[in-house]
Amino acid sequence: MITSGKGGVGKTTVTANLGAAIAKLGRQVALVDADFGLRNLDLLLGLENRVVYTAIEVFAGQCRLEQALVKDKRQEGLVLLPAAQSRNKEAVSPEQMKKLIAVLSQKYEYILVDSPAGIEMGFRNAIIAASEALIVTTPEIAAVRDADRVVGLLEAQGIKRIFLIVNRLKPAMVQADQMMSVQDVQEILAIPLIGVIPDDERVIVSSNRGEPLALAENLTLPGIAIHNIARRLEGDKVPFLDLMAEHDTLINRIRRMFRS
Repeated sequence: MITSGKGGVGKTTVTANLGAAIAKLGRQVALVDADFGLRNLDLLLGLENRVVYTAIEVFAGQCRLEQALVKDKRQEGLVLLPAAQSRNKEAVSPEQMKKLIAVLSQKYEYILVDSPAGIEMGFRNAIIAASEALIVTTPEIAAVRDADRVVGLLEAQGIKRIFLIVNRLKPAMVQADQMMSVQDVQEILAIPLIGVIPDDERVIVSSNRGEPLALAENLTLPGIAIHNIARRLEGDKVPFLDLMAEHDTLINRIRRMFRS
């Protein structure tokens, strides 16, 4: 499951791009939108006009699962199971979600469940079917505090493999002590880091267009960061991008020497 404690941290954007990046590695990937009543994953993938059936119709027996899965024409091996906009978060039970994931796992190597932020029904649906979790947070104290609570809930449910994605990092603000550093976030959450994605206005543009950055021919820095996360999930030893390098002036290096 891909989750966060607070809304607005870019969790669904990460889900869409990470799914695309994993599929580009040749894997079979199913994205499941678990945010019933507020679906957005189809928009970020540019698949909203191709949605005919949703998970609700699958659960009700009104269509087969294969009919509801929307294939991405740009990337082979990537499919989406959309949520329903017209139903509330109580429309699906955790047991139904668990059975759905079990069926999908027979064909797909990766199933990314886009869990709604917080700890409501959508979160409980996602957690019951998950074997591991990716926590997305921005380097803001409110987002990190909420993420810390979610980490505790995941651990209480027996999910041991929990990894951290720090999203929308602004190196210049970190250097100016106006934003928490990645190390600050790690110290609070105490879970392994699997990715750091820099803030970039092109992420907003790509989301509005329904064109994931991970599928672009010429990868931007956020796109490279997403692909590196995909490779780490595959078990590759990929070094983290030095996002502070372009802001690493002589004065800043001297300041750090005096601090240490």
